[in-house]
Amino acid sequence: MITIIAAIAENNALGKDNKLIWHLPADLKRFKKVTLNHYVIMGRKTYESLGKPLPNRTNVIITRNLNFKAEGCIVVNSLQKAIEVSKEDKNPYILGGAEIYKQAITIADKLDLTFVHHKFEADVFFPEIEATIWKEISREYFKADEKNNYDYSFVTFERL
Repeated sequence: MITIIAAIAENNALGKDNKLIWHLPADLKRFKKVTLNHYVIMGRKTYESLGKPLPNRTNVIITRNLNFKAEGCIVVNSLQKAIEVSKEDKNPYILGGAEIYKQAITIADKLDLTFVHHKFEADVFFPEIEATIWKEISREYFKADEKNNYDYSFVTFERL
């Protein structure tokens, strides 16, 4: 089972200038809980925006730069290779960015998404979720509070 995990805005916005646009502690807490002890697959720009490997996970970085090195990480040059090196994990997670999501959405089994109920100016976007391919199987809605500035939902889709 290959799962894409992402936080996206109403207009499919993911980020701007290689950064997240919003801060939702509830989403970060859930992300950590869900991905802990799994392989996490990401593009080089996503890795660089994090600044270091995610602890207690096997970090797999995809880059075209054959000289790229990241201590404590596995570096590969394609999504296919990333999936191959992650095969001992029954459920690796794909963390993005936009280009990796675009490739992965064609092969993923599941989408684990946080919808931020707001529109943002962005320069990278999540691919369209096609209703003919994906079925929503769960949704939890939360109102903004003192820690989380926006209403949001945790939504899971499975491939039809």
